[in-house]
This record gives sequence, C-alpha cells and structure tokens, in this order.
Amino acid sequence: MGRLYEEVAYLAYHFHWSQEVLVEMEHRERRQWVAEVARMNQRCNEGGSS
Repeated sequence: MGRLYEEVAYLAYHFHWSQEVLVEMEHRERRQWVAEVARMNQRCNEGGSS
C-alpha cells in the first residue's frame, strides 16, 4: 500500500491530478507516468530541454 501512496503523491504533485483519477488508474499505467515524470525531472536537473 505504501507504494501506491508514493505513486499517487508523486503524480498529484507534478500533474495536479486528483487522487480519485490516480487511484482508479491501472498500476502499469501509473508506473509509466511515474517513469515519465522522473525522466522530465532528470532532464531539468541536467539543464536540458529535450
């Protein structure tokens, strides 16, 4: 259950999606979004825009 809270908090923080939308999302799709946000953050931290 802890992992679900982490994923929901992470995506809600970055995309401002509601808890309801995120909890109803399939785990696989939610993990894909988490990975995409992590890539975006990595690029920003490296100073890149692509």
